[in-house]
Amino acid sequence: MKKVERLFLTVLFLTLTLMAQAQKKEISAAKLNIKNGTNLEAAEKSIRALLTDSTNRQNPKLWLLLQGAVKKQYDVGNEKLYLKQQYDTAQLFIIAKKMFDILESFDSIDVQPDEKGRVLPKYRKKHAEFLDPYRQNIYTGGSFFIRKQKFQDAYNMFETYLECANQPLFESYDYANQDPRMPEAAYWATYSGFKLNKPQLVFRYADLARKDTAHVEYLLQYMSEAYFALGDTARCISILQEGLQAFPTNSYFTPRLVDYYCNEKMFDEALNIVDEAIQNHEDNWIYRFAKSTIFLNTGRLEECIALCDELIETNENLTDAFHNAGMAYYQLAQNKWKEIDGDRQRREEVLDLYRRALAYLERYRSLAPEASAKWAMPLYTIYLNLNMGTEFDEMEKIVYQLSGE
Repeated sequence: MKKVERLFLTVLFLTLTLMAQAQKKEISAAKLNIKNGTNLEAAEKSIRALLTDSTNRQNPKLWLLLQGAVKKQYDVGNEKLYLKQQYDTAQLFIIAKKMFDILESFDSIDVQPDEKGRVLPKYRKKHAEFLDPYRQNIYTGGSFFIRKQKFQDAYNMFETYLECANQPLFESYDYANQDPRMPEAAYWATYSGFKLNKPQLVFRYADLARKDTAHVEYLLQYMSEAYFALGDTARCISILQEGLQAFPTNSYFTPRLVDYYCNEKMFDEALNIVDEAIQNHEDNWIYRFAKSTIFLNTGRLEECIALCDELIETNENLTDAFHNAGMAYYQLAQNKWKEIDGDRQRREEVLDLYRRALAYLERYRSLAPEASAKWAMPLYTIYLNLNMGTEFDEMEKIVYQLSGE
């Protein structure tokens, strides 16, 4: 062997020896800290650093030591809470989740085949029995974070709770069939995903969440919003239709379906939904107003006016009812204008319709001065035809401002 090669091997041996000694020292220090309940976060950090080394990752002793460091942190925090000493409750739940993460990861090490190809997990039963009582804390932690509006933390908790059903570590517990709280946990995970504006998280547990019958009414709303965010109109409408069928008195589904059908000019469908909603909500003016809008859009102008007058009679400040009635009279005037053909009497009828429209639209303007895009042009036309010079001059300026000229 050449001198250079011998030197290289010597240096390599010394390096490996020093590294082994350093790791041994770290492990000893971590064990001591765990035993004494001191510097537990530092002990956890040092062990995690050792586990990043691929040669250490298969070492059960390091995994068990890491679990010991985290379990000790949990015990210390739990004792402080029990004694009503100052402690961050959220941290206790996060530590509990760490125990699941550690032992679930270690389980994949525990099931590695031995030299004869046999899979004989040594720790699975013991670790599953150890974690099972803490699983309720994971659920409680999720609820805690929802109350604090920390929805990412809440989602993480419920995800851990739910995924236990898919972890080989817990296969003997059969949580999917034996845990009655799984659907409710799925609902709260879905809710958290919705609050995070992450559609993929809304759908991840949605099928299971449907089994939580107490919350399906809200679940369907989150799903429709998620599909809308993804641009999947067909599925969004399908969910809205399902929601309306199952919960006809809920005020969420009807307006959105009506808006969709009106935008698609499917007015018959929109009118059917509104009529059904009116039957279920006799005192809700919103649906009757929606019906007046459908009447306005489909040329049933006299019916629109009659319905708006009924609404205004019950609430004289119902802004949009004045708009719809005014626009209905305005459209009637526009339609009759085409029939004048020099007929003086018909001209007077048109002017009378403009005067009727004027009363509603000026009231609408006073109630919604910021909505000039909706009242400026019809008032401009009305003032012109009624020869109202001063008002026309003012409106002309507003129209020009709106057009950008």
